[in-house]
Amino acid sequence: MIYLFHGTDTGKARAKAFAWIAAARAKAPDAAYIRLQGSQITEEALRDAISAQGLFFAKSLILLDDPFSDESAGETVLSMLDLLTASENPVGILAPKLLAARAKKLEAVATKVFKEDAAPKRDRGFNSALVNALGSKDGKTLWKELVKAERMGDVPEVTHGLLHWKARDMMQKGNMKWGKDGARALSVLLIELLSDARSGDLPLGLALERFALSLR
Repeated sequence: MIYLFHGTDTGKARAKAFAWIAAARAKAPDAAYIRLQGSQITEEALRDAISAQGLFFAKSLILLDDPFSDESAGETVLSMLDLLTASENPVGILAPKLLAARAKKLEAVATKVFKEDAAPKRDRGFNSALVNALGSKDGKTLWKELVKAERMGDVPEVTHGLLHWKARDMMQKGNMKWGKDGARALSVLLIELLSDARSGDLPLGLALERFALSLR
């Protein structure tokens, strides 16, 4: 029987595999535990492993650790899938970042599959909602967008840079809510907020939130 641990998040896949090993060993401490890595995974070693027995327990617990990091080991595992699947000994295959074709082949015969994928990186792109709230002089919406940006992982310096860009853009193009003089004053204020934050007056993120809540 095969238990497959794979996915793009190597750390989580490894953690899941070793948690499985720990749980299995806690249930059957007398079972033999065999861990094979890379070039250790040969046809002879696999046959010995699946036939091994513990001193007081008939089954053994096997972990094949990243077999596809070694081309020969990976091919050996694939060529012996039928034997590994039929084995009464649990065989854990830990194979992070497994190629799709191999994953499909292993998943088809595995008793259970644990897939741990890394969360995809989100391309935040241009935060138009943030700059539009500033351009509209909508302090409540701007505050909400600042909080949202922070939760999404945007650092305050990046957010500040967008706001200052908008201020300078309004200086050049004009804006009904701010006017060119207001936009110029806004640009100066934002520079001062950044300077004060760097001097330790108030963290930049909090300073921007306070500024947003002050807009009328």
